[in-house]
Amino acid sequence: MSRPAVVINARLLDPASRLDVKGGLLIVGGRIAELGPQVSVSLAPGGAEVIDARGLCLAPGLVDMRVQLGEPGAEHKERIDSGAAAAAAGGVTSMAVLPNTDPPIDDPAMVEFVARRARQVKLGKVYPYAAITKQLKGEELAEIGLLKAAGAVAFTDGERALANARVMRRALTYARDFDALVVHHTEDPHLVGEGVMNEGEFAARLGLVGVPKAAETIMLERDLRLVALSESRYHAASLTCAESLDVLLRGKELGLAITAAASINHLTLNEMDVGAYRTFCKVSPPLRPEADRTALVAALASGLIDVVMSDHNPQDVETKRLPFAEAEPGAIGIETMLTAALRLVHAGDIKLMTLLKATSSRPAEILGLPGGNLRPGSPADVIVVDLDVPWVLDREELKSKCKNSPF
Repeated sequence: MSRPAVVINARLLDPASRLDVKGGLLIVGGRIAELGPQVSVSLAPGGAEVIDARGLCLAPGLVDMRVQLGEPGAEHKERIDSGAAAAAAGGVTSMAVLPNTDPPIDDPAMVEFVARRARQVKLGKVYPYAAITKQLKGEELAEIGLLKAAGAVAFTDGERALANARVMRRALTYARDFDALVVHHTEDPHLVGEGVMNEGEFAARLGLVGVPKAAETIMLERDLRLVALSESRYHAASLTCAESLDVLLRGKELGLAITAAASINHLTLNEMDVGAYRTFCKVSPPLRPEADRTALVAALASGLIDVVMSDHNPQDVETKRLPFAEAEPGAIGIETMLTAALRLVHAGDIKLMTLLKATSSRPAEILGLPGGNLRPGSPADVIVVDLDVPWVLDREELKSKCKNSPF
């Protein structure tokens, strides 16, 4: 953004500093030059763009910690350019993308490829995760040091969990030596088995095989014990049930370097939204009962849950328009994450600043990224939001190549 700009008459919201005042923000050279009540048009350099944000909020751009793109290998589902356009439409200015591509992001050349494509697109910032294990097979560790030097922001096998505890311990130990973060999908694949939705009465009534909550809590318990052994940094990619929150709380009370996220799907939907076999509500981990959803919201409000992410996972008609048991899990969410989360704010379940912290400053801190705040000198990754405008989702207006939204 080469042209200077000044935003005036906005409600400035900065979760990093707890700032909530009316004022303006001056952008020069793509960075925040000044902000506060004193910023007005008179401070803008000649030729600057003037944006009157009267009645609107100005906040840091969102940082989405879990986005699945299809490039390379599945460009028919999502390309980097279409994913970046969807992110911009949803107020996401930075996104961390999973290594589940074809080929996977498990060597420095692939990390550099994603970064180069993102620079070519010039729509928001794309930060690649690198795989923990080669080919995402859960057997041989990838070159963590070289991958981090190439620009990988953290390490994960994406939607695959490392079932082998010895491999996971080695991964955590090597990551500690390189001050790298391990992000893990906490589902025991053997307990998940053929399960396609939450195990319980509703699944039984639909005649579908369920996934027990224990698949998540057992894996999380194991991981936190390995974190204690290795003294490493760890992030639980997506927690979904109250039992996991109990495990997380114990780990934090022990002083472990752990953080956790919940997806917007699990914060705003429950297993009943599956309805009559609605495959757009088939996600992994599965949607849980309402009691678990409300427990997640309460954990977000208290700060136990650190991050809200979209878990954006585009699936086309060939993988979604199938019988429920055969359909692929996944939902797009990067365009609707903020608007869906604002339902929780309007309902009084969480405070607006808590939401902004969980979607901008906190994920930026965890991944060590610039942005996520309104401090002078920071990148001018900012969004202007109307908190009160009603909005109805129109699938034809979605920027994502796929339209598998649960909304």
